[in-house]
Amino acid sequence: MSVVIKGQEIELDEDGFLVDPGLWNEDIVEYFAKAEDVGDLTEKHWKVINYLRDYFKKFGIAPMIRKLCKDTGFTLKEIYELFPSGPAKGACKLAGLPKPTGCV
Repeated sequence: MSVVIKGQEIELDEDGFLVDPGLWNEDIVEYFAKAEDVGDLTEKHWKVINYLRDYFKKFGIAPMIRKLCKDTGFTLKEIYELFPSGPAKGACKLAGLPKPTGCV
């Protein structure tokens, strides 16, 4: 499956996650934000997105939710307020990460 974002064809997996995280850019974030009902992206959204991207670059996987909350200072409730579809599906998708293991 693929989508065209600002003239660029982007391949997605069957769950709508980027197949190639290297293609990630802010246009893709905005596309996913609309698709995931996130609304306007705030500093808080970007704090989570950038944290996820940095963690993935270092370790090659998404962090456990407990670590995400501890390192960003957000509660799980706040993460769900920012990303209604959750930290794995919503936040990781916006950050351009592959679908996390254990994500249903």
